Amino acid sequence: MMQVQLTVNGQVYERETTEYKTLLHFLREDLGLTGTKEGCAAGECGACTLILNGKAVNACLVLAVEANGAVIETVEGQADGNTLSDLQAAFARHHATQCGFCTPGLLMSIQDLLRRNPKPSVDEIKAGIEGNFCRCTGYVQVIEAVLDVTGQLPQKGALKHV
Repeated sequence: MMQVQLTVNGQVYERETTEYKTLLHFLREDLGLTGTKEGCAAGECGACTLILNGKAVNACLVLAVEANGAVIETVEGQADGNTLSDLQAAFARHHATQCGFCTPGLLMSIQDLLRRNPKPSVDEIKAGIEGNFCRCTGYVQVIEAVLDVTGQLPQKGALKHV
C-alpha cells in the first residue's frame, strides 16, 4: 500500500492505495466520485476524461500513485451545488446528452478546450473532442452547445452537416 494525497475539485484527500489502482478506480471507489465513467479501460473512448494539473487526461491510463500531489478536476466540480455550469446548461438546452455515459468526459474535454481557446471554431471543437466517443448524439448537439456557451451559435439548424 502507498499513501497518496490529491486535491480534487478543491478538496484535499489523503488515502492509502495499491500501486496498481488507476486514478479512475481510486476516484470512484475510494473517494466516491462516480461522475468519471469507465468505458473501455484502454484510453480509447474518453469517458474517463478529467483534468489533471491543468491538462485533460484519461483517468484509466493514470495510476493513482502517479497522481500523488496532483490537482484534479472532475465533472462533479463543474456545477455549483444544484446550479449547473454554463457548459452543462448549454448541453441540456441543446440535448447534447442522450444516454449520458460519455457526457462527463465530453464536458471535461470541452472545459479544457475552452480554457485554451475561449472561442473555438467548429473544426477546433471537433479536434478538442476527438478522443471522446459518443454513440448517441452524432456530435451536432455537442458542437451547438459549445458554440452557444461561447456566444457563437448560428441560427437554428445551421449545423446539420458538421
